[in-house]
Formats: sequence, structure tokens, C-alpha cells
Amino acid sequence: MIAGRYLRARRRDAGVSVIAGFSFIGIMLGVAALIIVLSVMNGFRGELLTRILGVNGHVILYPIDQPLRDFDAVAQRVATVPGVDFAMPLVQGQVLASGPATTSTGALVKGVRGDDLDELAPISENIRQGTLADFDTGGGVAIGIRLAEALGLRLDDNITLVSPEGDVTPLGTTPRVKAYPVKAIFEIGLSEYDAAYVYMPLTEAQLFFNQEEQAQSIELFVDDPDAVGLLQPQIEAAAQRPAYTVTWQTQNESFFSALQVERNVMFIILTLIILVAALNIISGLFMLVKDKGRDIAILRTMGATKGAVMRVFLITGASIGLAGTLAGLILGTAFCLNIENIRLFFSWLSGTTLFNPEFYFLSQLPAEIDASEVVLVVLMAVGLSFVATILPSWQASRLDPVEALRYE
Repeated sequence: MIAGRYLRARRRDAGVSVIAGFSFIGIMLGVAALIIVLSVMNGFRGELLTRILGVNGHVILYPIDQPLRDFDAVAQRVATVPGVDFAMPLVQGQVLASGPATTSTGALVKGVRGDDLDELAPISENIRQGTLADFDTGGGVAIGIRLAEALGLRLDDNITLVSPEGDVTPLGTTPRVKAYPVKAIFEIGLSEYDAAYVYMPLTEAQLFFNQEEQAQSIELFVDDPDAVGLLQPQIEAAAQRPAYTVTWQTQNESFFSALQVERNVMFIILTLIILVAALNIISGLFMLVKDKGRDIAILRTMGATKGAVMRVFLITGASIGLAGTLAGLILGTAFCLNIENIRLFFSWLSGTTLFNPEFYFLSQLPAEIDASEVVLVVLMAVGLSFVATILPSWQASRLDPVEALRYE
């Protein structure tokens, strides 16, 4: 009751109330900012990981010494390894792509079998136009939606591909140029891939890149991408030919390590906001102790113990921290659940594109709330609030009735 009366604003306690208000706002914003940033970075990493691993193999098997002409048999053998979902022989190469428009752009052609392309859920489940039926025999290609927009391509339009690995003539190697009809347009949601990937039938890619009757590599997709290190020896043994493997962790190590470092740094920086707010609680309580010196003297005279006086000010300061943490939890959670609508609103308000997919890879702003991290943030904010109240509360409990009157 006493702590509640101290928290309610009165004219003579205006200074204390202002500091308490700023402490409340600081903790609320700090907790909300931490929840939002951690959730966005979790979503960003999760989306990238899901989409990158959904399109690219978890383990890539490369031949040693001998060309991979027995890719069908090798793919069948490694696919039987426990934990391997399926194996996809691959021929790929960089090309210059152009369409009916005068523009041209670089692209990555991946030659795959039609059955394997159906297994790639990010592609087969996100066909925006056309179909993958008769992919092996249709003589056409599937391209990303951003590549189609950049080159002005629609279904059944021809995309012209230029490869430097062309025919060998007495005058040297001449680039190979060939046009293919666009049979399908997909949207993975990862702008870098939607703007660069072209899927071509494996047999056609073998001819286009001078890889007749052979594959460059075999991409394997496993049930648990985090356990690929344990599967490497088994996959290499199952290949039954000279070969070596590379995992997705090795290929993307620097990228995901940079994301983790950035996440940790942002956590530390935003924690300082909560720490500053907790320091405001300390200054506010010291002012409150000074203003309530006569009240402390009366309470002690009436028989209140030092512990009772300390509890009054502990409850006063902790209430600010608890209320700010709860408000920050609600604000941060609501923001994360509606983050895409908020982004669209501010984009409309400012007239600019916030979180441009061309720079941030993803077409939508992701947010993935991790319950354990939210609990950690809440406990940290509440803990700092309680710690901040200890010193001024202890100072108040040390005042005896005579000394307390000096504060008036």
C-alpha cells in the first residue's frame, strides 16, 4: 500500500514521478527492442537457412581423377545411406542471359533431372506460372521471377543463353549461344536466387556445357542438415569411387558466422538501454528516499523494522521494472506478429521501399519469436530492475528516526 502511494504522482513528487516515468519507458523500449531485433535476426537466419538449404545440396560430392560418367549408379548408391533424403546429379555453369528486351544479365544454369526438380520443394511448390510437367523432354527451362521481370520474359518467350564454354574451332573456342522457351517461372522468395537461377534438363545442360554423358557433381539432401558431418564418411564410402564431399556448413561458414556475431553485438548494445533505464530507477529511488525522510521516521517510530522500510522501496522500484518489462513484452510481441504489415505501412508513409529485397535477399521481413530468448530478456530486465533497487532501499532502511528528519 505504501509503495503504491509513492508510485502515484503528486505535485510535490513531480521530479520523482518524471524519473520513474522515464525509467518505465526506457525499460519498456529496451525489452521491446531486444525482442524485436532478436526475433527478426532469428527469422532472417531461419529463412536464409531454409531457402538456401532447400535449393542447394546439404552435401556435395565431387569426382576425383575420373569424370563422373557413372553419376546414375553413384546417385543411387549414396541415396541408400541412412539419413540421406535424395541425391541429385548436377551440371551447372555461368551464362549471360537475355530476352526480348535489350537488357542482359548474368545467370546460373543448373542442369537437373525432372524428378529431382520435383523433389526441390522451394521450386516445385512455388511455381507462379507454367508447369514442370514433361520437364525432361519439353526442351524448355524454368527461371526465377525476378530474372523474368529483368529480361521482360513471359511464358513461352525465348531466353537466350550465352556460354563461354562453346565449340572448339581452328580459330579457338567460340561462345555457345542458344535460345530456350520459358516453360515455368518460380519464386523462391530469396531475391538472389529468383534473379539468377535457370533450371535446365540435365541432358540439355550436358550438351550446352560440353559435359556429354557426365555430371559435374552430385548434390545430396539429408534429413538433418546439422548432422552432415557425421554422414560425410558414409557417403564417400557408398560412392565406391574416388570422390570427396563438401558440406553446406563449410560453404556458408563465413556468412552465418557473420550473422551470429552481428546478433551478439546487437544483444549487448540493446541491453545497455535496459541498463540505463535501471540506473534511472536508482536515481529516482534516491530522490524518493530523500523526499520521504519524514515518512521513514514516522514508520520507524511506529515500530516498522529496517526490513519493512527496505521492502517498501524495493517494491516501489521493482514495480517500475516489472511494469516496464511487461509493457515491453506486449509491445515487442505485437510488433513481431505484425511486422510485415508495419513495414508496408511505413513504406507507404515514407514513399520508399523499406527492407528492399534487392539488398536484403528476402522478399518479406521475417520475425521468428524464440520463447527461450524472450524468457531470458524478461528475466534479465526484471533482474536488473531488482538489483537497481537494492542500494537506495538499503540506504532508506539505515535511517533512524532522528537522522531521517535531516532529509526534510
